[in-house]
Amino acid sequence: MARKPNTPRRKRPGLFVRVRGNFLTGLAIVLPVALTIWMIWAFVGFVDSRVLPLVPEAYKPSNEWRGYGVIVFLAFTTVVGASLKGLFGRQLLKYIESLVDRMPIVRTIYNGVKQIVETILNQSNASFEKACLVEYPRKGIWAIAFVSTSSKGEILTKTGQESMMSVFLPTTPNPTSGFLLFVPTEDVVYLDMDVEAAAKLVISAGLVMPPSKDEIAAGRAQSVKVKHS
Repeated sequence: MARKPNTPRRKRPGLFVRVRGNFLTGLAIVLPVALTIWMIWAFVGFVDSRVLPLVPEAYKPSNEWRGYGVIVFLAFTTVVGASLKGLFGRQLLKYIESLVDRMPIVRTIYNGVKQIVETILNQSNASFEKACLVEYPRKGIWAIAFVSTSSKGEILTKTGQESMMSVFLPTTPNPTSGFLLFVPTEDVVYLDMDVEAAAKLVISAGLVMPPSKDEIAAGRAQSVKVKHS
């Protein structure tokens, strides 16, 4: 019987390579947690520095602790929201807005900010719950997008389409900026991946590829990091 050729033994990585690998693995875990804690801590400090000077001395704690201003802000906002739900509160709000509408520069800023806030707070639960593919910037090239809602009114009338979807096309690697596109419904290709997985794909510039539906069913549900040859 012929002898099998001796396979060369794999060379064990050196100490520096192993330490470097362990450091990068730990950094990938520690850095996001540390940045998240730092951002929350900085945000709380920012709110405290703006709110605490407005609090009367009688209501300030003897030893000022971080986060007290956030609690005051949340309590004040809740009280304002509850008071404006009544008939008197609604009338007072209309009177204040009528005064604001008489101020040219203030009116523009107020109405713009109000529209943005109301749009964010009044989004339905179905908004941005679906990831999709659309052909952009031309036929044959596909881009990840998030479905917003079905288009209505003048958009359909002017385009002559029977059904269209408004989708948000994020930019890479910052998905908070992007483009609003109105796409015919038949041209929208829905994806099985959720919005979070699609956002990771956008942020990583295609390096982190979510598993397919078949891979999830087979138990290989971890995202794959694409290696370029």
